[in-house]
Parts: sequence; structure tokens; C-alpha cells
Amino acid sequence: MKLRLRTSILAIVVFCSTTIWALGARQERLVDGWRPLHYSVDITFDDQLTAITRARAEITILILKERLAVIDLDFGDMTVKSVSVNASAARFDHATGKINLSLSQEFTKGTRVVVSIDYYGKPKDGLILMPDKDGRPSAVGDNWPNRVHNWIPTLDHPSAKATVTFKVTAPERNVVVANGRLAKVQTISPGTRTWTYTESAPIPPYCMIIAAGQFAKIEPSKLAATSLSYYVPQSNRQFAMQGFAPASPSLKFFSQTIAPYPYEKLALIVGSTRFGGMENSSAIVFSSTVFDSKPGIQPISNVFNIRRGLVTLVAHEIAHQWFGDSVTGSTWADLWLSEGFATYFAGLFVERHEGQLPFRDYMRQAGETYFRYAEKTRTPIFDNETEDLFKLLNANNYQKGAWVLHMLRSSLGDAAFFEGVRTYYTRHKNSHASTEDLRAALEETSGTDLRAFFQSWIYGPGHPQYELLWQWSKKRRTIRLHLKQLQPEPSFPNSIPVDLITRNGRRRIVLNPAGKETIQELRLDAAPVTVKLDPDNTILKEVKF
Repeated sequence: MKLRLRTSILAIVVFCSTTIWALGARQERLVDGWRPLHYSVDITFDDQLTAITRARAEITILILKERLAVIDLDFGDMTVKSVSVNASAARFDHATGKINLSLSQEFTKGTRVVVSIDYYGKPKDGLILMPDKDGRPSAVGDNWPNRVHNWIPTLDHPSAKATVTFKVTAPERNVVVANGRLAKVQTISPGTRTWTYTESAPIPPYCMIIAAGQFAKIEPSKLAATSLSYYVPQSNRQFAMQGFAPASPSLKFFSQTIAPYPYEKLALIVGSTRFGGMENSSAIVFSSTVFDSKPGIQPISNVFNIRRGLVTLVAHEIAHQWFGDSVTGSTWADLWLSEGFATYFAGLFVERHEGQLPFRDYMRQAGETYFRYAEKTRTPIFDNETEDLFKLLNANNYQKGAWVLHMLRSSLGDAAFFEGVRTYYTRHKNSHASTEDLRAALEETSGTDLRAFFQSWIYGPGHPQYELLWQWSKKRRTIRLHLKQLQPEPSFPNSIPVDLITRNGRRRIVLNPAGKETIQELRLDAAPVTVKLDPDNTILKEVKF
């Protein structure tokens, strides 16, 4: 998607239903007094898709604590007509992005209530009402990170996952797609159609979307295990099959490598988004320029002859269906569990279908992107201070996150690494997870203590900057290796392979740093011709000899 704690201090709990955790300098609104279970959202558009003439959101809420006095919903500045609780009118105030709903009775912990909000207007963000690339009216959800509350009353934090049903009425010339399974299409009033979609798996609120427009709908195969379809502007009809060709093999590869695909269908939509691609659960939206490569997409015999960027973009967004959507980060500081995973698994897709050399090139480019970022910004991947959430869409969470996974795979081995990833996914499917949850799963499957690794690579900033000095003693027939770590941060714990190459062949040893300087002396049968540090490039590093 998108190009973008060790300790927590519990702040004072005010009247509202959610706890505010002070995560460093950034405050996050986490589930505490209540949580949403299901959203039923009924929206009617005007004739040109320029406004919502009528909307009703019914939210099934679970009460999590006794004597809850207020349910506080995030909501933008659309006009609220009425609010009710269990079909009875309720007192509320709507200001500064909140609907504070006063409860007239005390509900016991574990009670379910239904809150209904009737509203209308034009959202200022989140649901983008603007012409598509062909100039035709369109409406497309674009919610990341916390913009869905501009058009749906929500608890707008990724950990507040819920199921959702969308009922969308639009002019009959339009096609509507949303999260989940298409339940029915009805003609209730002349000139319009009403589309109902139901998503039965809990999804994060930023992934709840609808898209309406005069799309061309293309179904590449009705025989695949997962229902896959493309919704594109009419001018993109001729490019969709080729441009989205990586989708089907991506679905197959990730389903085999991680777990079965977690949703009822997968729609790939070309529409309005501020990102290159946005991984909404079962309804991914790609930028309107996604097929605009020059001189254009030509007939191909193999999907991987398409320019690499489009292949990895499609694979990246589809990988998010497992990582980010089905398993969602517990806090914004855990964003790398979404973006790092999607970046690395797009690389694994390249490795599977193109081979080792293209995969190594992909990882090399990822490393270079991170190094350019680190020249200016050295912050931990687990960033609990940055206030502007869009600034989290950076090379720490994407490329460095991918490299963290690659280093874990390289050190633990494929069997333990992939078993750990599957354990992590299965354990937290349809829920949320923390960085510590991933560590626990990998430690369980590998039998390896990863605390020092995570402390350095996730909770600490920077990367190792190695200097390797070596000296050959002809008399003793020994080589003395002196490895220094020059970075300003503490030493990194990675074991480092070194190839000693002589005229008689190659010998590999492993250096195990206990600090910033490591010295090892060993016998060799001949003088070294060259010495290679981390010859297979399994560590994110800078090196000088």
C-alpha cells in the first residue's frame, strides 16, 4: 500500500468509552469501554454521485465495562439528523469530529446495543466524490489511515475491527462494488439500483469501502478458487487483463505459502485514491494512473514481462489481504507488520516466479531505498512518536521492515521462518497483533531467543556499519579478522558469514559479535585471495574493508 513499546503510559481515562494510550508523544484511541461488532451502512447518492442524499449507519456495539455513560463515535462534519439506541431516540452532541451519545440507562458489561445514526451531505474526505479518469461521475472510498469517520460514524482505529454490510443506492447506469459478497441487486425506485454487500470477516475501519461508477467489470476466470474481478474505467478495459495479470498467481502463491485467502472475493478497482494502491479488504483500489506506463502495456506471453513495478504493486496489495487486513497491527507503531510484510511477500512472489537473481536485485533496491532514508532520519521501525500518521509511510516500515523479515528468514531457516509466519497468521487471523506477537510465534517455531534481534532492529534505530580488517601471517599460516561496528547506535547481534577465498577454494566461517569489536584468528591452508563479508547479502548493512 501507499507511499507510508517497549513501554506505554496509561493516561487518565476520561468519560469516553475508549482509553487514550500515550505512546511516546503520540496518543492513540484504543478499544476500552465499548467496541463495534458490526456496521450496517445504507447510503443513497444523488444523480451525479456528488453528495449523499440519505445515509443510515446501524452499529452493533458490545459494552465492555460497567456503568458506561457515553458512547463516543468518531464522525466528520456531515449533517446528523437523529441518533437512537435500541430504536429509542438518544441525546447526543456532534462537534470537533465526535458524536458523544449519552446513554439513558446503564448497560451491564457484555450487553449488545444497536446505535443508529441518520445523516446526509458531502464528506470532506474518506469517500472521494469526483469524476473518474474518463470524466464520468464516481464515488470511491479512500480511508487510510483514519479518514473513514468522514463518511461513516466509527471508532476509527485499526484495532477496532468489525464486520460490515453496505446497502448502496445509485443511478442505474452505475456499477457498485464494496467489501464482501454481493448479496443482491434490487430496483427499488425507478432510475436507480440498490446493491447490498456483506463482509462476514471483521476488518479494520480504514478498509471499509464502497466504489460506484460506470465501471467496466471484467472477470478473468470463473473457475478459480477465489472469485476475482476487475472494475476499471471504460478507457482501461483493454489493459485490465494484462495489467492485473499478476493477481491470480499472487493469490495462489500466498494461499499456498501463508493460508487460504481470508475473504469472500477479491475485486481490483481502478479509481480515486491518493496512494498507488490501497489494500481495502476484498476490494483493492489502484490509482487511476496505474496503467499509464509509456509506451503502454503491450501484448505479452508471460505476466512477468510487464514492468516489475506493476507486478510488485499488485502482489504487494494482495499480500495485505493477509497482513494488514486479516491480521491488523495493534497500534500504529506496529505498521511494519502490514507494510514490511507486504513489501517482503511481494519480493517472495518475484523470487518464486522469476528466480534468485531478480529477488536479490529487488532486496538490493529495497536496501538502497532504506539507506537513503536513513541518511536523513534514524528512528526505530516501532515509532511511537511521529504524530502525522502519513509520515509513517516511510522506508522504515516498508523496505527496512522487509529486510527484517529477510534477515529472520536467513538466520532461522526457511522451515522455521515460514512455520512461524503461518503460526502468527493463524493465531491472529481476523484480529489484531503486536510486534511481540510475531516475536513469540517465531521463537516458538525456531526455539531461538529473538529479544536482542528485535531490540536492535525493531525497537532501536539504524543499521550496522561494518569495517572489516584482515591480516595474513605467512609464518603462522593464520588470518586475523577484526570486525568493527561504526554506527552510532549500539552493536547489532547478527551472526555474520564470511567467505575466505584462497587459491585452493572457499572456506566459510561465521563471526558472532558480542559487542562493537570482534576479533577472530584461524588457520588457513593458503593465503587469502579475497575476503567477503556476508557474501549472500543476508544482512541490511553498510561495509568497508
